Amino acid sequence: MSTKRTSYGFTLVETLVTVFIFGIVMIVTARLLIVIFTNSTADPNALNAVDQAQSAASNFVNQIRGAAYGNDGSYPITEASSTEIIFFSPYGSAGSTTVDRIRYYLASSTLYEGVTTPSGSPGSYNLANEKVSAIVNHVSGSGTSTIFFYYNGSYAGTSTALSQPVNVNQVTYVGITLSILNQEVSNSTTTSVISTGAAIRNLKTNLGN
Repeated sequence: MSTKRTSYGFTLVETLVTVFIFGIVMIVTARLLIVIFTNSTADPNALNAVDQAQSAASNFVNQIRGAAYGNDGSYPITEASSTEIIFFSPYGSAGSTTVDRIRYYLASSTLYEGVTTPSGSPGSYNLANEKVSAIVNHVSGSGTSTIFFYYNGSYAGTSTALSQPVNVNQVTYVGITLSILNQEVSNSTTTSVISTGAAIRNLKTNLGN
């Protein structure tokens, strides 16, 4: 009695179909991985920009709240435009009697902080010694948006900001608003808004502020 052996295998058509399906699966998987890794690097950038804005706004509030006359006798605020403010504050300075000249300004979607420490006796401010740092990136508006708002002694939380050009002698409260472009998705136009402010203790005329 003889036994018939039968061998099984893939035909050419079956092989081509298998390779085709495998290729499609690999393409889909590759695209999925690209999306995952792209978002994994973009999300921290978006969070970092918002964190930067929150930290900068908090520091600004502490500085402007303690604004004071400069060591050279300068008035507490010397510049009050919509994208730049210059004032004097002892907050964070090297010594208890040191009042730094502090400048915040917006340029090319970046908020910068410039600090000039007084030198000599009596103290004077050499602007060539200003130390400038980029503190917030991805600010919406490409350097043209209004980020600083100024109010007089009648400000009670809902008043209209002073119109430009602002008379610095009227300012007793300063607000800052930063619209940060979200970076989770490339070319995104959505924003996160950080808004806060503080009354200047040394210039405060409205006890309700």
